[in-house]
Amino acid sequence: MISSRHSLAVILALATIVASPAAAGDFAAPTGEVLLTIKGDIAARNAGDTLQLDQAQLAALPQSSFTTSTIWTSGTPTFSGVLLKDLVAAIGAKGETITLSAANDYTIKMPMSAVADDAPLLAFLMDGKPMSLREKGPVWMVYPYDANESYRSEETYSRSIWQLTTIEFGE
Repeated sequence: MISSRHSLAVILALATIVASPAAAGDFAAPTGEVLLTIKGDIAARNAGDTLQLDQAQLAALPQSSFTTSTIWTSGTPTFSGVLLKDLVAAIGAKGETITLSAANDYTIKMPMSAVADDAPLLAFLMDGKPMSLREKGPVWMVYPYDANESYRSEETYSRSIWQLTTIEFGE
């Protein structure tokens, strides 16, 4: 017979497990349109050797936003999405190099060491609305250009990849 004290301990242990954040690898298959495919040295997978994320899954990750002007837009839009550092942590990504590719085959490589606490942001909302391909979406990697002068450089502008579809982590 199980004592009530033992039952309470089991219930508390189960509640702790259920309330714990998902471990890298606990991503269900996307139910919406796939916005981002991630491959390479990652712990989380839901489609063969890749991780595919739809908007709801991106929105379930830690969210950040900032308002900044860009050299490609007028005014100062507010961009919302997941910081690349938070995505790296959530999916258990490793490696020295990140390769990012756009729908139009534009590809950039950057060192993992270039991932900062405040940027880049994988934005999937601009002024609270999803971005179409025509509006540089559905995912645009942006930086808080106005907040940090070092982000107003040719190197950072070249890394501000829009229509982002694929990220690969590796050496």
